[in-house]
Amino acid sequence: MSYKSEIEKRRTFAIISHPDAGKTTLTEKFLLFGGAIQTAGAVKSNKIRKYATSDFMEIERQRGISVATSVMSFQYKDKLINLLDTPGHKDFAEDTYRTLTAVDSVILVIDSVNGVEEQTRKLTEVCRMRDTPIIVFVNKMDRDGKNRFELMEEIENELQIKLHPLTWPINNGKDFKGVYNLHDKNLILFTANTKASDEDVVQIGDLSTSLLDEKLGEKDASILREDVELVDGVYGPLAIEDYLSGKIAPVFFGSAINNFGVREMLDNFIRIAPVPQCRPTTDGAVCPEDEKFSGFVFKIHANLDPRHRDRIAFIRACSGKFERNKYFHHVRLNKDIRFSNPYSFLARDKDVIDEAFPGDVVGLFDTGNFKIGDTLTEGANFYFTGIPSFSPEIFKEVQNKDPMKTKQLEKGLLQLTDEGVAQLFTQFGGNKKIIGCVGELQFEVIQYRLLHEYSASVQFNTLPFFKACWITSNDEKKLFDFARFKQNNIAEDKDGNMVYLAQSEWFLKTEITNNPEIEFHYTSEIHK
Repeated sequence: MSYKSEIEKRRTFAIISHPDAGKTTLTEKFLLFGGAIQTAGAVKSNKIRKYATSDFMEIERQRGISVATSVMSFQYKDKLINLLDTPGHKDFAEDTYRTLTAVDSVILVIDSVNGVEEQTRKLTEVCRMRDTPIIVFVNKMDRDGKNRFELMEEIENELQIKLHPLTWPINNGKDFKGVYNLHDKNLILFTANTKASDEDVVQIGDLSTSLLDEKLGEKDASILREDVELVDGVYGPLAIEDYLSGKIAPVFFGSAINNFGVREMLDNFIRIAPVPQCRPTTDGAVCPEDEKFSGFVFKIHANLDPRHRDRIAFIRACSGKFERNKYFHHVRLNKDIRFSNPYSFLARDKDVIDEAFPGDVVGLFDTGNFKIGDTLTEGANFYFTGIPSFSPEIFKEVQNKDPMKTKQLEKGLLQLTDEGVAQLFTQFGGNKKIIGCVGELQFEVIQYRLLHEYSASVQFNTLPFFKACWITSNDEKKLFDFARFKQNNIAEDKDGNMVYLAQSEWFLKTEITNNPEIEFHYTSEIHK
């Protein structure tokens, strides 16, 4: 197969949503259709001990939530799909934001009962900033939820995005009868507690046919005719270029738990979703068609397999061809590295691959060479840009409960914070370790993983800070004097950069006003 056709065959996307909207369930249905798994795990069930394929950390199985992005590759029809299942919980938003830099499009799952929720808004804002194409899947149509027109209006108003329905629901809740496929002109009938099959699809080119009344009953057939006439009049055919530029989001309705409405979305997804796209770098745009290989690390995960204490860096291939055992240039370290066992993933299961193409996500065994944002090239010196690093909002001091395990604790803190789940600071002029996170739940995960993966027992003591600011100055003496004078509020990050920990917005504004020679930065450029 030619290099160009390898690129055109790939689709790389993330599934995003507010927690409990059904994102991980939808992921499993995709994997079932692709033949990657044979049975779906029962998610969030204490009675059934199976678990979601994409939730591989023990704490995820206990809590019934996703706390780390999972990477999965599978074939569907003639396409190779790279799917990234992201955490929905707001405390792990930073992992999700970074994952969105590694995909070409997203599927946004919305709960028809709860409508648009807080995390949905934040994630959509990130997509809109990058003009990432969005497909919306309205889930849980078999539950009593919002009216379909009201829900469409709410999504458009709340998320500031234009919608374009490609399927249309017939009722909801206990009266849900199925969806009409506006693109293929067919009716997909829903029966509770059964899986949609080919027998449930009824070809209806002309909605005036009596077959519609026979299948739905006169009342629902009449409502569907009115709805479709209205929808066709308002929306017309989908302009695919408007979807690809992020101006319009196609909408599908269904029930992921019942595997209903998922195939229609997947079939349309591979028809319209973008192939791998160009990416911005410090040296201009890099495009998939470029001959020389390049890619960037957007995620690191230590101890993916607890038995082997491994550490994997996930790299998104952006241009050229990645080859096993070939030397590639690590830009930040300015050295060449080769990889004898690069992996592709199905959650925890991994297979060694010989080559990868733009759009693919490759797992590289890492002995500590990689940080998030690192770039690999075939010799050129540039960095991929736009990979976010945020100022933490909650700060806690790390207290070692077992001094005999100090080395294990230090190793664990370094490796876990390299993954990007939190940021590690050391008190200026001292050795107090401070963890900064964007959410409370991250501390639970860190404490759990330190104990179970590194045998290090810790407790966290809350500190009275509200934001971290990286500080720089052209006058080294002024910077040092400021750090000495404000010693209790100064720390260093893992790279030795100086950070000011502000107790409140008032304190921060006061210091900015009183110290014009010092620059305060809310993010750190993580590739430096």
